[in-house]
Amino acid sequence: MGKRYYETMFVIRTDIPEEERNALAEKVRGWIEGQLEGEVEEFTRWGVRKLAYRTQKGKFTEGDYTYIIYKADPEKVNQLDDLFKVNQEIFRFQTIRREDLEKKVRKTQKESKIKVEEPETSEEI
Repeated sequence: MGKRYYETMFVIRTDIPEEERNALAEKVRGWIEGQLEGEVEEFTRWGVRKLAYRTQKGKFTEGDYTYIIYKADPEKVNQLDDLFKVNQEIFRFQTIRREDLEKKVRKTQKESKIKVEEPETSEEI
């Protein structure tokens, strides 16, 4: 089975220094490219934002958001969730499959295979 598109968003605690939060986000990117053998298509750091509700017994009211779109093998994507569960600095995460991106890629590949031939014109003088 080939690689599929996935979207992952995770939230890092804000009580750690910004340099450590950036390093952690890059660590996740490296994990996707290394351990999952994935290809990162988009990597966006949204920064610190207010949460919709308090988490973990009212401890956190804001979080540092990171958004990633990547291609990876479906069998290996669960390894990323395991990394998030072990890491205590990341307190929220979600990974979903992006079937809409897969359809868009298939459609563009299909269109590129269809070649329109120009009619031959014979010039008569």
